[in-house]
Amino acid sequence: MILSDADILRRLEEGDLVVEPLDDPDIQIQPASIDLRLGREFLEFQRTNIPCIHPNSEQEVDEYVDSTHVEEGEEFILHPGDFVLGTTHERVEIPPDLIAHVEGRSSLGRLAIVVHATAGLCDPGFEGKITLELSNLGTAPVALTPGMRISQLTFTELKSPADRPYGKERGSKYQDQKGPQASKIQGDREFGGDQ
Repeated sequence: MILSDADILRRLEEGDLVVEPLDDPDIQIQPASIDLRLGREFLEFQRTNIPCIHPNSEQEVDEYVDSTHVEEGEEFILHPGDFVLGTTHERVEIPPDLIAHVEGRSSLGRLAIVVHATAGLCDPGFEGKITLELSNLGTAPVALTPGMRISQLTFTELKSPADRPYGKERGSKYQDQKGPQASKIQGDREFGGDQ
């Protein structure tokens, strides 16, 4: 079952679902979702002459990514064909009986901006800011302003709460992230990690 605005408000009031700061619930809470705003931090992928990125090499990923902080009153220009990692302004806490889906807003989709390439899911138990995979599929640059509503979360209630929710007990790689996070795939078992 997908949560309606009434269900979302009730869960927020009960405190088991957390979205903070939720500065304007009247605007941010939609009929079946919550709009999230764009944060100020971005990870930009540099054009380099490296032959490829090896997912199991943390050093290669770090060398390929630069961090950008957008100051108050400034914009981040997303050029055609660019892919950057952004973050939500809001921090979320998803309870063990819900799963959250990160979706784009149609108004930005109509400008050819997508907010996730593949990671559109927040597992039960996830806590932190959400990393956005931002792409410009259009032919013109688009100015993104921190604080603008960039994405929306929908919530689906699980048939029963997760026995092993996302979190520190599982060693979850992105728990409590405070800004955009580059890939930590090198921590996966197939690359010698413990995930």
